[in-house]
Amino acid sequence: MKVTVSHQSEMKFEAKTEKGSFIIDCPQISPLEYFLSGIIACSASDMIMLPKQQGYEVSNLHVEGEAVRNESAPRKFNTLHLEYRFDSNADDTLAARWVMASLETYCSTINTIRDSVVITYTIQHNGKTIRENEKMISGGGSSVDFGSLQGCNA
Repeated sequence: MKVTVSHQSEMKFEAKTEKGSFIIDCPQISPLEYFLSGIIACSASDMIMLPKQQGYEVSNLHVEGEAVRNESAPRKFNTLHLEYRFDSNADDTLAARWVMASLETYCSTINTIRDSVVITYTIQHNGKTIRENEKMISGGGSSVDFGSLQGCNA
């Protein structure tokens, strides 16, 4: 994976990837907000692809992330809480498994930060809270093979 960032004007930068490009407009949206958005989008894409591969459908998906950072430099993330809200035609157990498969195996961005950030999550499925403030186990990620996904993952 290769990304090139070029200064455009004032505090605007163009990020070019092997697949396309986009503008980073600081301070309108900070690089850290882009980073957090990427983490969330990674897991959200899993939440569409996993059910689809199993013959289920997810609708009304919203994933919200809230990070708490150091007060002083380096202002890295200390904690990250993810809240998954979605509806599906699956039972609550399977819905929770999709979230865990994303967090533990598929989402590369989450697995990149999991050793240095305390990650917790809440799941609301079909309007009901089925997991609340669960803590992700730190470590290098799970070696459980859930199969391959075709989506936004790189």
